[in-house]
Amino acid sequence: MPGRRAAEEERKRQIIEAAHRVAARRGLERLTIREVAAAAGLSTGLVHFHFKRRDLLLIALLDWVLETTTVLQVDERIEAIPEPLDRLLALLRQEMDRLTRDRRRIHVFFDFWLLGTRDAQVRRRMRAELKRYREAFRPMAEAVLTAEPERFRGVTAEGLASVVVGFIKGCAVQSVIDPTNFDVTQFLVAANALLAQLEETHT
Repeated sequence: MPGRRAAEEERKRQIIEAAHRVAARRGLERLTIREVAAAAGLSTGLVHFHFKRRDLLLIALLDWVLETTTVLQVDERIEAIPEPLDRLLALLRQEMDRLTRDRRRIHVFFDFWLLGTRDAQVRRRMRAELKRYREAFRPMAEAVLTAEPERFRGVTAEGLASVVVGFIKGCAVQSVIDPTNFDVTQFLVAANALLAQLEETHT
């Protein structure tokens, strides 16, 4: 029945969000069904009903984290920017701001990355989603290369997309390492100055 399925999906979402709160506070290694149930305000039996084992709950949490972290959304404001490079830079800034806004989610994301060094299923899921995230930048990167071939001579769309994602993920890492002092604007100003100096040295 549609109503029952909707209620079950809502209950699963409630459990997964509670699992995220527990993981952000205590880490994945110490996440237990009992703690998740307490955080969700549910019985452990009900959590077990929806997720038979702890590892199934972890995979559901991973999918939720990836869905809310590595899915690229380009809003109308960015799509309306006429110049391809300006459009890509605006998207870069959007993603830096978005991923550093909720540091708990990024913390859990990197906790899963560490787990993936020991768990093949987690590793495969993360690699596939990160590849999809990078590929989502490719159409915009191709537009930039078409519009400004001289500026990006010798650069491929894959290479440009990789650099953009590298900036975003590096920004996210720093926001987790030093959440008190990290600032996106300062990060961009410093990166711009360093890259300008590097270009002068190279030429």
